[in-house]
Amino acid sequence: MTDMTIMTDTDKQYDQVISSCKEIFLKKAKDYGTAWRVLRAISIVDQIFIKAQRVRTIQEKGEQKISDGIAAEFKGIINYAVIGLIQLELPEEAPEEMNAEDITALYGKYVALAKSLMQDKNHDYGEAWRSMSQESFVDLVLMKLQRIRQILSNDGKTIISEGIDANYLDIINYAVFALILM
Repeated sequence: MTDMTIMTDTDKQYDQVISSCKEIFLKKAKDYGTAWRVLRAISIVDQIFIKAQRVRTIQEKGEQKISDGIAAEFKGIINYAVIGLIQLELPEEAPEEMNAEDITALYGKYVALAKSLMQDKNHDYGEAWRSMSQESFVDLVLMKLQRIRQILSNDGKTIISEGIDANYLDIINYAVFALILM
């Protein structure tokens, strides 16, 4: 396979994963509205942490007792990371309840940003992620969450490092990669 063929496959696989996640996100928005708008930044981080920690626990124990599998947790990680990005954009005074058109547009905006970042990194790294383990993706998500926590404790400021948004974008991409490789 040529580099161009692999990239085309990656783009298609990426889109399939995101389509599945978006479908879940929009169905939950119909069921619950945008109740997630009440979440503060640290609460979103904790929601992603819970999902990543569950994946890690299942990996380490080799079994699970709750029926939702690892794939469902990675999809949840993606959707909460998108929520985190949306919350970063919206002003504090924005309404808690948002219409389906607005959240669909915001969802699309952030997954497009994440995909563009993935394409740029794939160009430079040569799709090294295809040789990585699912365990590494979970560890990287957990590390990114620790970074976000530290940035939050620094009042959202960094001296030299990327901000919260860049970490959420990486989290989306690590979870997409894990799902592609499943």
